Amino acid sequence: MTKFSINGQDVTVTSGPDTPLLWVVRDELKLTGAKFGCGAAQCGACTVFVDGQATRSCVTPVSSVAGQKITTPEGLSGKVADAVRAAWQKHDVAQCGYCQSGQIMAAVALLTEKPDADDAGIDEAMSPYLCRCASYARIRTAIHSAATALRA
Repeated sequence: MTKFSINGQDVTVTSGPDTPLLWVVRDELKLTGAKFGCGAAQCGACTVFVDGQATRSCVTPVSSVAGQKITTPEGLSGKVADAVRAAWQKHDVAQCGYCQSGQIMAAVALLTEKPDADDAGIDEAMSPYLCRCASYARIRTAIHSAATALRA
């Protein structure tokens, strides 16, 4: 059994210690915001925050998060998250939408750390997150828009 906090709630899960956090979150806790994309930490669809750090949950054993605070896309909240979500809608970023939970998690992490990121900084931060629909220009535009809203 592993104990941790997820989206502000303390939980104890019974999955084996080597079970990827993604499967625990999706199958045992029924939180489906983080997606399975590649299973090899290459695409970012499975991104969650572990103690505030963007983490690929598809390759993170649940035992490694014992005692930590996990935030999934469902639990993402606050001024930065609200600005990012509003910008995503304003700029119609999502096409198929599959990668968007990971993209939004990454954008929130970026704007929390570097609220004035330029194009190069955005591209660097977002490059590990794959979008098969190639909505990268809209993602960048939305991140700039969210940053502007946060400064207002």
